[in-house]
Amino acid sequence: MTDTLLRHSRESGNPLPASAPPSSLSAEDRTALIDQVRRLLADRCTEADVRRIMDSESGHDPALWRSIADLGLPGLTIPDAHGGAGLGPVELELVMEEAGASLLPAPLLSTALATALLQSCGHTAPLADIASGARIATVAFSGANDWTGAGDVRVAGDRLTGTARFVTDAQIADLILLATDDGVFLVEASDATITPLPTFDHTRRLADVRLDGPASRIGDAAAVKPALDLAIVALAGEQAGAARRLLDMTVDYARTRHQFGRAIGSFQAIKHMAADLLIEVESATSAARNAAQKLADDAPDKDSAIALAAFACADAFVKVAADAIQMHGGIAFTWDHPAHLYLRRARADAILFGTPDHWRERFIRALEVQA
Repeated sequence: MTDTLLRHSRESGNPLPASAPPSSLSAEDRTALIDQVRRLLADRCTEADVRRIMDSESGHDPALWRSIADLGLPGLTIPDAHGGAGLGPVELELVMEEAGASLLPAPLLSTALATALLQSCGHTAPLADIASGARIATVAFSGANDWTGAGDVRVAGDRLTGTARFVTDAQIADLILLATDDGVFLVEASDATITPLPTFDHTRRLADVRLDGPASRIGDAAAVKPALDLAIVALAGEQAGAARRLLDMTVDYARTRHQFGRAIGSFQAIKHMAADLLIEVESATSAARNAAQKLADDAPDKDSAIALAAFACADAFVKVAADAIQMHGGIAFTWDHPAHLYLRRARADAILFGTPDHWRERFIRALEVQA
């Protein structure tokens, strides 16, 4: 764990208790944290690293995950008493912006969701191992929270039977949390049959999880929503960060690529496209950061802010990625160009945990509740 994270809770002489609510760093410490994350990813998660990892059988680099764990990121929102930093949605969203910018092929989003669900259930035993990076956890959904609509897990007492579909990072997970309408269950991955799936976005793996046996019930179904809220904020941050990096990359290209004796960025059509994309990126970033702050404050309108971030960031990332392909010309349609990888991540992220239309409906319902 880094000095930055430790400084918040230890150098102050006021370590966070296990039951403490999520806290926030000072602006100075927050900047230092993000700088460290950015430097790590610039060094260990280059485009060549992303391509190497996504082409590997597991889609996972244990050495990279070790470095991420040494920085304290798996335990970012885990209380200090359980080996984490005890921070909240604001810091998580900023870290995920950096992860998205680098197309990080690591289970950081799955970890954020799983650790939030464990805490929401009050089941803290696995948190220390997850915070240290020794174990990887993920969440499978069934019933009302199944964003795939394809799972068929049945609960009979403490026995689970059926398949949860499209589970993020399940192929490398040690622990699987199953979120059902009947409660939350904890399953050792070794007790499940995990089938990796072909994915459109090769930087984030999905798998089917087949269950047929007993599992430990660790919480009620009501525990799922708070955890999913945090995951949506994390995903929105990832989308906003990725969109910004891709826009920067595209603008740099427009400055240096010459056609008809001029930089293509000097043509009005390209200028207008870039300006439109800048508005998309700024709007997405604002929506993601606002949702994180509303969630951290437990604000009365946090549900609408989270739903807004969910569809706004998904739409913005897809538009930036699609238009960036056009602005790069034919080269960006190929695997050889990183813009293609961002487009695939954008398309896949747009349906992760629910489509933009689903979140628009949630947004309207949240506004009706607030009215």
